[in-house]
Amino acid sequence: MPEQAAFWVTLFWFTLTYLGLALGRLPGLRTDRAGVALVGAAGMMACGLISFDDAVKAIDFATIALLLGMMIVVAFLRRAGFFARLAGLALGRVQSPKALLAVTMLLSGTLSAILVNDVVCVALTPLVLHLTRRLGLDPRPHLVGLAIASNLGSAATLTGNPQNMIIGGLSGISYLRFAAKLAPPALLGLVIGYVVTLLAYRSVLNTPPHSEATPNASNDRVPDGHRHTALLVKSLLVTLVAVALFFAGLPMSVVAL
Repeated sequence: MPEQAAFWVTLFWFTLTYLGLALGRLPGLRTDRAGVALVGAAGMMACGLISFDDAVKAIDFATIALLLGMMIVVAFLRRAGFFARLAGLALGRVQSPKALLAVTMLLSGTLSAILVNDVVCVALTPLVLHLTRRLGLDPRPHLVGLAIASNLGSAATLTGNPQNMIIGGLSGISYLRFAAKLAPPALLGLVIGYVVTLLAYRSVLNTPPHSEATPNASNDRVPDGHRHTALLVKSLLVTLVAVALFFAGLPMSVVAL
């Protein structure tokens, strides 16, 4: 294929794929984002723009393994009620919309630095909605704060997001060195993000709660019982050991698996 034609065909597949990713699906089709990405990649290969072998070589399997391992860890933490317990603890101490925003962003940023930010958002979003409904608050600033903090916090470590994982895998930068350089600006970013969100939603956040929070207000969402407690202990132990091994310099993909 001539170079000029290859450019326009590549641009076509890129635009179509990006449109599908932005909309969540292609108009008239039921294909989700994962399907859209697969169709775009298949279209590139079908047009001869990239060979199958080169496409396979372009996949960073270490990053895929790391993502898989961390997502499994987070899934068991969620099943054991870890995130619900944290949310319940925060609800028992929150006294105002601004305090709830601060707690939400702190939890989101901290957890995203240790775990993968995408799954942290998935785990915390329903809990934030639950807390705001309990307090009779507008959930919008808290959901925006959750998203902002998850991105800012994830910049602190190599396991925070897939981009950092790829950077770490290709550069060979150690987990400890990366965290030492990026954690301080990530922390500063959290503070700035909180202030900006506070200013953007100042009218909403100045509204007092419609109902008072109680320490056990979200216990109906916390899994209880011996099995859940045992699962929580095991999940937390695995998470702590994994983070310690990350800092020790062991291969992250192997540790996560």
